[in-house]
Amino acid sequence: MGQWAPTVGVIGLAMVIGATLVLSGPVGKALGEWIRGWSRTDEQWMAMKAAKHGVALGGDSERLLVELDELKRRLAEVEERLDFTERLLAKDRDPQRLAGPR
Repeated sequence: MGQWAPTVGVIGLAMVIGATLVLSGPVGKALGEWIRGWSRTDEQWMAMKAAKHGVALGGDSERLLVELDELKRRLAEVEERLDFTERLLAKDRDPQRLAGPR
């Protein structure tokens, strides 16, 4: 077992040096560009999905924030109406529950 340790060490060191040389050259640059392209692909995918639903992504983030605020306001209004309806229905049921059996 002790005879193989120097051989394994030299092979490991050679692999590390070889990988460093390969990745620092044009192959490494191409690999880096390929990895960088993933984020652009994700952005393109998100834009395509958004376009399917009628939302345009891009530099008009201010318009999207205004639209989001409007949707939040409308949701709050719907929640208020739902609460009112629930209270109204509960109020109508309580006298029936309190009345004794006939």
